[in-house]
Amino acid sequence: MKNSIKNWCEEDRPREKLLLKGADSLSETELIAILIGVGGKEQSAVDLARKILKYADNNLPKLARLTPIELSKNIKGIGPAKAVTIVAALELGRRHNSKFSADRSEPINSSRQAAAVLSPILADLRHEEFWLVFLNNSNKIIGKSRLSLGGISATVVDVRIVMKQAILNNATGLIAYHNHPGGVCQPSEGDILTTKKIRKAAEVFDIRFLDHIIICGHDKYYSFSDEGML
Repeated sequence: MKNSIKNWCEEDRPREKLLLKGADSLSETELIAILIGVGGKEQSAVDLARKILKYADNNLPKLARLTPIELSKNIKGIGPAKAVTIVAALELGRRHNSKFSADRSEPINSSRQAAAVLSPILADLRHEEFWLVFLNNSNKIIGKSRLSLGGISATVVDVRIVMKQAILNNATGLIAYHNHPGGVCQPSEGDILTTKKIRKAAEVFDIRFLDHIIICGHDKYYSFSDEGML
């Protein structure tokens, strides 16, 4: 096979290149090729990686939203095993980013800092989820919890459970989150109503309701606090 990676110069092979120069020296195509492992009779792993990226418009967040079934169905040469490996690797990256953000010792003092905590988890989802992040008196994160998940356009939130979770985590501060899979940041009437209910309940329990963040993409969010709606 003329196109085989085995016929390449050793320093141009993705695995060897990673060992020699480090992971950060590899392109996104080369990193995906390592996950794929081997290509087929007519194309190398790098060729397949290029096809995958092209199918996702060379957009990693878009690739992260694809399911194994979508990958194996639409890209010739990618079977279920390779598709699962790619999806699993992207999910590990997302969890790493989220854990790094949530474990920071710095206090949360702005909506941008708050959005960064759960953006790695929520930005690429194709359904809505509602999350809570719990803070201490210094606005440092002491815990987080997914409260509910729903369909494409809505998720159900029980304010009683919001307060119960905050109390169980000994939180003195609270930030609520949910995502808009369609990318529209503007809150719905339901979002506004839910925010008002949480604010009133938090006042009863003397818990500071600092913000409600809508994640609508990477580096795209809506802050109820910034907009003066808390």
